Amino acid sequence: MSTVELIKKRDMVFMKLKIWGCLKEEDNTPRGRPFLCQTMELDGFTEKTLEYQCCTTNMCNEELRPNLPAKPTNPPSTGNKGWSTLMIVIVIVAVIAVVLIGVALTSCYLYKRNRQNKPLTGGCGSTTPSIQDPGCQFADIIAEDPNMTTSGSGAGLPLLVHRTIARQVQLQEVIGKGRYGEVFRGKWRGEDVAVKKFITRDERSWFREAEIYQTIMLRHENILGFIAADNKDVGGHLELWLVSDYHTNGSLFDYLNETRVDMRALFKLSGTIASGLAHLHMEIIGTLGKPPIAHRDLKSKNILVKKNGECAIADLGLAVRHDSATDTIDIPLNNRVGTKRYMAPEVLENSINERHFDSFKRADIYSLGLVFWEIVRRCDIGGQNIEYKLPYYDLAPDDPSIEEMREIVCKKGMRPQHEPLWLQYDCLSSMWDLMKECWYENACARLTALRVKKSISVMQSDEGIKV
Repeated sequence: MSTVELIKKRDMVFMKLKIWGCLKEEDNTPRGRPFLCQTMELDGFTEKTLEYQCCTTNMCNEELRPNLPAKPTNPPSTGNKGWSTLMIVIVIVAVIAVVLIGVALTSCYLYKRNRQNKPLTGGCGSTTPSIQDPGCQFADIIAEDPNMTTSGSGAGLPLLVHRTIARQVQLQEVIGKGRYGEVFRGKWRGEDVAVKKFITRDERSWFREAEIYQTIMLRHENILGFIAADNKDVGGHLELWLVSDYHTNGSLFDYLNETRVDMRALFKLSGTIASGLAHLHMEIIGTLGKPPIAHRDLKSKNILVKKNGECAIADLGLAVRHDSATDTIDIPLNNRVGTKRYMAPEVLENSINERHFDSFKRADIYSLGLVFWEIVRRCDIGGQNIEYKLPYYDLAPDDPSIEEMREIVCKKGMRPQHEPLWLQYDCLSSMWDLMKECWYENACARLTALRVKKSISVMQSDEGIKV
């Protein structure tokens, strides 16, 4: 007697096989022993999956209920789970690697920016000359590439070891003298350079000018190109050098003394001076921005004339910078003052507001108007042939004192006069009007350098002159 039951569980079919019956005598194993259940194999089921319950009396197996184990199921596959874990590990490792690379790149960027924006300081081991110890020199690092002369930032040679340049320059002849010292023409790497030597007691002026020239983003075609600063022990005393671009025409003062200019040259000279001053006064916002700078000693002797007829503003030893973040003005710590003949009324009266940076820029504009007057006097339009003269030549002595200039400019309110011929020509008349707007007694009423630059550009266009 046998019964087959089908049980369905979790979508899998198991067969539970129940068999009741008697075994033949010959099936007893061993034959001479009492009854013993034997192992049998039925339809793929083995002794491992079958349970036998046996008895030896009649009908004794009627109530037997074998407890058959369920067919073992295969454990769930771990293949997908293992792959998912591997993928998670790969993703985690990739994310960590990206984060580490990002941190490294950010650190490099911040380090470079910090190096570029680091304020100039003195002392041994610094990249600028030291006021306290003139024996401390610039870092001794030379650019490998001799063609790498500028960075475009106005900071001179970016990788040049300033200290060694004095050993590489061969001085030629003296090309200028001043209260600071002398200017020489020199040869460096086969090119002409200008070497400005400061006397030892004027070390502060040397340091200040080198510092200003190395201002980020200062470089401009109408500002003298700075190359390097150096100091040189010549036995007995220390020479302080500033090396810059050399211009064969010399200063505007020398150029106007020897040369008469036409209308095209007039606009080129005056326009490029205004352009250079506008760049000095302008603030450039950004990571490598430029602070606004006021010159404070603008005059024809501090402006150089290039071969192409353009001008470059030089001598930044008295310049001041404005820090807009802290609203502070970086005023040089030296005893020099500007040239008295070119001083604005508020400077002569000592009433300039030194806490307001625009006051210094307005004083520059007054001086700019005087320089324009010198240029226009040498214009040969209409047969004009007037010899060169300094501003106030007919009112002040050759080396006037502050009291004498204060009497002329402030108390009497006098300004340089125009020539009668100027009013007969629109271009010269316009230049005269522009000068007067630069000379206002009220500094707030004066034009800005950018406005002056645009006004000259408009005059030039009206005359149909291409510079």
